[in-house]
Order: sequence, then structure tokens, then C-alpha cells
Amino acid sequence: MVVRGCVSGLLAARDWGASMSGYLVRRVLGLLINIWIITIIVFALMKSVPGGPFVFDKQPLPEEAMENINRKYGLDGPVYVQYLRWIGAVLQGDFGIPFQSPTETVVSLIARAWPVTLVVGAFTLLIAFGGGILLGIVAAMRQNTWLDRTLTFLATLGLTVPSFVIGIWLIYTFAVNLRLLPTGGWGEPKHLIMPVIAYALGPMAVVARFTRTSVLDVMRADYVRLARARGVPELTIWRRYVLRNALVPLITVLGPEVPNILTGSIFVEAIFNVPGLGRFFTTSILARDYPMIMATVLLVAFLWGFTYILSDVLYSIADPRIRIGQGRAA
Repeated sequence: MVVRGCVSGLLAARDWGASMSGYLVRRVLGLLINIWIITIIVFALMKSVPGGPFVFDKQPLPEEAMENINRKYGLDGPVYVQYLRWIGAVLQGDFGIPFQSPTETVVSLIARAWPVTLVVGAFTLLIAFGGGILLGIVAAMRQNTWLDRTLTFLATLGLTVPSFVIGIWLIYTFAVNLRLLPTGGWGEPKHLIMPVIAYALGPMAVVARFTRTSVLDVMRADYVRLARARGVPELTIWRRYVLRNALVPLITVLGPEVPNILTGSIFVEAIFNVPGLGRFFTTSILARDYPMIMATVLLVAFLWGFTYILSDVLYSIADPRIRIGQGRAA
């Protein structure tokens, strides 16, 4: 019996691995095709906007100078020719030179700006998911009480109030009136406090509401009622049944939130003068910095696709009843 069980387990693991490998290959190929389509759409929209990065209304450049600049930066020729040049260079690892900072490459600019956004994003994820899960569990444990209603109201408020409004209120309260924190900047731990709070409240509200609903659904499940009827201690029920099963669906929430947070908020970084990727993306749009826009779009599209694939894999590992590519097992 032991040998038969071991063999069955090995066969099941082999089948799961083969199914997972095939699934990952299909999803990665689909991700690459989607990214390629996104680049075509964004490139076409970007070029369809009137004007350009070197068009100046007050002091226009001579026609010969404009031709030389366009030739230097690959802006001459039809749009499809420009796209083919760009995609060919990208496939060789060359993302171009940012127009707003011609002394460095797009890759070096992203390498300089993205770590700042990652620091803000890491603290935001920690506070948003840690605080959201805690508040959601507390609200579910005190269902229909004043505490539950208060937390639900605060979560709804966090969902409806934009992050830039929260940021302005934080600056007015803690920087202008109380003078406890700087209005913006970067380089010291105190510069992180207000941007992280303004950025984390929205995702925290989403996680809190989702956690509350998920915990309540599990608490009403038959196996939880049966465990209580058998006299299982309440702490054991929460640890073994409620939390374990209620937190698995949070992987679904984690998927779309991670790329949003790790690529920066254009509003939060602009308000608090944080030199991160979100702020550079805003200035790139205003300056018509085509290489920087396309590189940022590629990064965001890749992160979105990768996190969704990772979410599916984690969901399959966390819930053995789910089989990748086959849906939920009977």
C-alpha cells in the first residue's frame, strides 16, 4: 500500500508538472503576442497626436535643423518605418535615448528611477495588504457591530477618495499646519511616510473589503459548522479552516495590484516630488519623449502579464482542487 501510494503520488506530480509546463509555455507565448499588439497600438496613438518632441511654437527651428534632428532620433519616414526601426532596436536590447535626458539611455534612466518607485511600492504593498487583511478579519469577526460598520465606512471612503486628494490633505495637515513632515522630496525615511500612506489607502480598502467578504463566506461553510459542532477550539477553527481558506482568494486581488503599485503612481510621485518611474512617465508624455513612453509601456505590460501568470500558478499551488488548464477538479 505504501509503495502504491508513493507511485500514485509520483505519477500525479509528473502529470501536474507536465500540465504546468504546457500551460506556462502557452501563457508566455500569449503574453509576448499581447505585448507586441500593445506596442503597435501605443506607437500608432503616440504618433497620431499632432506636434512632436522638437516642435516649438514660439521659436521654431529651421527646416534643415528639424530634418537633421528627426534623422538623428529616427523620427523621419512613415510611421510603420519608425516602428520597424524601434522594434528592431528593442530586440537587440537598445531602447533608445530619452529626449528629456539625452546624456543617458532609456535603460539607465529607468534603472535610476525605478528603484525609488520600488521602495515606495514595497512599503505600500506591506501596509496595504497587511493592514487590509487585519481590518477585514476584524470586521468579519465583529460583523454588524459598530466596529464593522466603521471599518466598512472607512474602506468605502478609501475606495472613493482619489490618492492625490489624500496626498494634498496630508501635506496641508502634517507639513503645512503641524510642520511634522516635509512637503516632498527624497533621500530620508521621513520622505516615505506621506507618499506611502496616500498610495496605500486605496489598495488597503480593496483588500479589507475582499477579506471581510471571503472570511464571512468561509465562516458560513458546512465544514466550519461541523468543526464547531464537534467541539474543535475556536482558535484552531480560525487557524486551520477560516484563515487558510479565506486568504487564498486574495491571490486574485494581489495580481492586478502589484504591477500598479510597483510601477508608481503619477499623482502621488508628482505631488510629493518623488523622483520615481511614475513621475518620469508623466514628464515623458508631456515632453513627447517617445522612447521613454514606449519603454515604460513595455515594462507595465510585462509586469501585468507576468503577475497574472504567477497568480494562476500560486492559486493552483494554494488550492490543490484547481488544476491549471483544466479548471476546478470534481
